Amino acid sequence: MPEPIKSDLAGKGTLLREACDLGEVVNNVDVLYMTRIQRERFPDPVEYKKVASSYRITPEFLSGARENLIIMHPLPRVDEITPAVDQTKHARYFQQSFYGVPVRMALLKMLIAGGA
Repeated sequence: MPEPIKSDLAGKGTLLREACDLGEVVNNVDVLYMTRIQRERFPDPVEYKKVASSYRITPEFLSGARENLIIMHPLPRVDEITPAVDQTKHARYFQQSFYGVPVRMALLKMLIAGGA
């Protein structure tokens, strides 16, 4: 996360903790926002393959998660969240996607009507 954003959030009293291992934090977070590692951002396919599966959410991984943890993802996913996670109470990415449609519609209406 860029330093200006971290400073702004910290200034508003937000507790931030950065970690390189999801296993270290999965039992301490309420929201896990997951994204895919983007192949197109790697000039070398070998480098992509080294990290491609370094972050992967499975039902087994979630066994230590908080009861109220929700997982969000912008979709589409590649293999960073296994389909079996879809059946858990933690999966919220399909709802996230569904609710994104009316929000975008409202924003477009405001823009077209000159309300923004």
